[in-house]
Amino acid sequence: MAFTPLHDRVLVRRIEGDEKTKGGLIIPDSAKEKPAEGEIIACGEGTRKDSGELIAMAVKAGDRVLFGKWSGTEVTVEGEELLIMKESDILGIIA
Repeated sequence: MAFTPLHDRVLVRRIEGDEKTKGGLIIPDSAKEKPAEGEIIACGEGTRKDSGELIAMAVKAGDRVLFGKWSGTEVTVEGEELLIMKESDILGIIA
């Protein structure tokens, strides 16, 4: 990827949810919510303390994560819709 986030920011690709409900009903595009799950594409180096010491990121490229519904800024990188968000906007890593 030609884009590298700075500091404690991450680049995330949304992972689309199911097209059907558990009961078998098909969900139309107009009723779908944006997924709050994604895969990390790239990470910054981390944030720095006041003393200048680097605090490493808790996530890495390839991790599947959950994030808040309104988290991040939508950007287009190499023709693909992605999100840039701070590491603190990530709620957790999916094992």
